[in-house]
Amino acid sequence: MAQPDILSILKQETTATDYDRFLKQLSYKKNMSDENIAVFEVQNKYIASWIKTKYTNTIQHCFELLNGSKPKIEIKLTGEKQKSKKELISEQEKNSSSESTMLNPSYTFDSFVLGPSNQMAYNASLAVSKKPGILYNPLFIYGGTGLGKTHLLQSIGNYAIEQGKTVIYVTIEQFMNDFTFSIKNKNMEHFRTKYRKCDILLIDDIQFLSGKEQTQEEFFHTFNELHNAKKQIVMTSDRLPSQIAGLVDRLKSRFEWGLTADIQIPGLETKIAIIEKKSELNGIVLTRDVINYIATNLDSSIREIEGVLIRINASANLLNQEINLELAQSLLKEQIKEQKENIKLPDIITVVASELNIKPSDIKSKKRTATVANARRVVIYLARELTHNSMPDIAKFLGMKDHSSISHNIKKANELIEKDENFKLIIENLKNKIINKEW
Repeated sequence: MAQPDILSILKQETTATDYDRFLKQLSYKKNMSDENIAVFEVQNKYIASWIKTKYTNTIQHCFELLNGSKPKIEIKLTGEKQKSKKELISEQEKNSSSESTMLNPSYTFDSFVLGPSNQMAYNASLAVSKKPGILYNPLFIYGGTGLGKTHLLQSIGNYAIEQGKTVIYVTIEQFMNDFTFSIKNKNMEHFRTKYRKCDILLIDDIQFLSGKEQTQEEFFHTFNELHNAKKQIVMTSDRLPSQIAGLVDRLKSRFEWGLTADIQIPGLETKIAIIEKKSELNGIVLTRDVINYIATNLDSSIREIEGVLIRINASANLLNQEINLELAQSLLKEQIKEQKENIKLPDIITVVASELNIKPSDIKSKKRTATVANARRVVIYLARELTHNSMPDIAKFLGMKDHSSISHNIKKANELIEKDENFKLIIENLKNKIINKEW
């Protein structure tokens, strides 16, 4: 098998960010591999560890799609002594007692960072884990990219495995690929047995079922078989079932039979807690100023935060230095620059005006009422925080006399953030909406 074959499939099965930053560094070692074992090499031990934890089962699934095999995946450092095939096969047999697929063992309820933005989804997930097929069936978790939906989904799976349940976890794209593969190879019996005989079916990113009529038909029957047998179904999506265009009505209605629970963008405190937890789990030591810098300068994607922590830790080890604020700033400079270049001043006014319920034109007017003055201060603060515009640029855009009034408003905003928790929450909410383009 040529290396591009498996990597091209892997690229389709993963996010562009994860593939470009980490997975494309994998080198498939054909001479060390056979139908039972697939060996890959990578040059950085931290990236190797990250891929092992997060993507071993995905890579195995890619081999299944390519040639029907499910080899043990070995990811080792370049030059590292390879384990014997006897040792690897022994490990594979030890880990194959459950029929679960692609579960990350680090995704548990204990490692999930709980906050106001995800409380309902967490409680619902824990409830279905303890009483699968009885409470909230199906459970439908929705929210933006990288907010922890997959973590909760796999936490349910890992908990179920401990109880001796049979679990299937796949993305909807993998479900579709399996379906297509089974049709081509005239092996639908195997496909239906796999998906309809499990105790718990976990489906990620169900919104990509949109427009896939033949797959929707098959999933409809799979759903009915499992639901009638009181088997638990849990799905995630980036939107409510009713908002998924190209999804047949009978599926939309079934997705809403149980409970829908959303995960919202985390506030600053939850983001800091996430960074602390991820650092602890990965053995990364960060100072308070580095944690605060990451939390305030990155958007709210937990996936992106995790990737940044790995980059910072790998760089510190390669450079043989401690992780400090200067290192974090240098590594995130381009990422933050790109983020700021995508945010425009009119966008900030649009979001602030909508959220604070005033007219956008009032913010740029000469009005000095308390409501308008407060909104204008918020716009000024966010413009300085989220864009590359100078204080004179912001003053000109808002029709203000000079940059001294901009400086005064920024100082006042910082004072309010320090002493007024409500103002601080408003700022964080607006910042997240602007960064994630939620308008």
